[in-house]
Parts: sequence; structure tokens; C-alpha cells
Amino acid sequence: MNLRHVLGSGLLGFVLGAFAVASLQNAAAVRRGNAAVEKSPVAGASDGATTPAESPAATSGHVPVPAPSRSTVTNAAPPAGTPSPADAERELQARDLLIPVQGVNASQLTRSFTDARTGHEHDAIDILAPRNTPVLAVEDGTIAKLFVSKLGGNTIYQFDPSQRFCYYYAHLERYADGLKEGQSVRRGQIIGYVGTSGNAPPETPHLHFAISILNPDHHWWEGTAIDPYDALAR
Repeated sequence: MNLRHVLGSGLLGFVLGAFAVASLQNAAAVRRGNAAVEKSPVAGASDGATTPAESPAATSGHVPVPAPSRSTVTNAAPPAGTPSPADAERELQARDLLIPVQGVNASQLTRSFTDARTGHEHDAIDILAPRNTPVLAVEDGTIAKLFVSKLGGNTIYQFDPSQRFCYYYAHLERYADGLKEGQSVRRGQIIGYVGTSGNAPPETPHLHFAISILNPDHHWWEGTAIDPYDALAR
């Protein structure tokens, strides 16, 4: 083998070795990049949580809304540690809740919890009364949220003293003067006035009233709906 062959073989070996090293380094870089992508959040990705601004409208009845990725008020079994709908209804009956519209008695109430609405069930009770009739807190509690939605209009979310139940008042003409979030209210206190805000028929003033069992995280826009009728029409 002459010198030319030796030099040629050496050069070829060097080139092949350098190529192999470069390939290994590139593969390692690709693996590191993939690992970084897997660990980092993707821009615009969602964890499925529903924002408060989206959900409350779904509780106000009458017309359908797109189903959010997490339930708002549903008839599904509540999470462990919260009362079942049957137990909750019995407990609320024992509390002697006040009918939340001034001047309305039990004989005037109509069961409508399972009534059909476009695309869903009502999950509430409608209490008809003249416009601007005072709306009353059904029991002591705290104003968790004052929210204006497309469907419910002027709405109030009130937590009970144990913060296990949420009372929802919708289609209000207006709130009571000075009412604010975080405020403690007493049973029978005026918190708003009957109206037709939201998607309520303009010629039919009424209060859309709902009760839900709160989830352990106490989100005012989530919960398990229970029928208010038996708690009010005693």
C-alpha cells in the first residue's frame, strides 16, 4: 500500500467519524427539544376550566347556551362530601325558607324544575309578580356575586350560612340600593326587585329562583341543581 492510499484511507475515516459524531449530537439535541416541548405549556391550551363569565348564563333558563367544558348547574350526583339532592331538599325544608317574592304565598307557586326549555330543563322555579315587587333573601347568608348575564339579566348569587348552598335570583329589574358583594344579608331583607332583565319575556315579570349544592371549591357559578319547590311550598 503506497502513501497515497494510506492518506486517502485516513481522510475517509476522519470524514466518516466526523459525520457520525455530528449525527449523534443532532439526535441528542432533538431529544432535548422534544422533552422541553412536553414539559412546557402550549400557547392557547386550556385545562378545561370554565370562566365565571361564561357559566352563569347557563343557569338562567329559557334558551339554550353552548355547554361549557365543565358543568355549571347540573343534576349529576354531587362530589363526595356534599349532600345528595334528596338529603339537601330535606334539610332545606326543615330550614323553613322564605318565599323570595314579597306577597306571594305557597299556593301561588308552580312546580317547574323539570319543565322543558329549548335544549334543556328549567332547573328552577318561576315566581310571577308585578314589576318592582321586592325580592327577599330566603334566609340569612352572604352575597357571593352580583352578575349581569345575557340570559339571566341582573342576577344575585347568595350563599347560605354554611356555604354549602347557593341561592340564585335572576331577571331582576334592579338590585336593592347599596347591595354589594360580600355583604351579609338577613332572612326577609330586600335584595332586589322583580323584573324582566335578561331573556325574560317583557310582558311577564317574574323571579327565576334556583338552588344549587355548592362544590367543595365553592364556585358560585357551579353546583348541583335541586328543586326549590318543596323547600318553598310547605
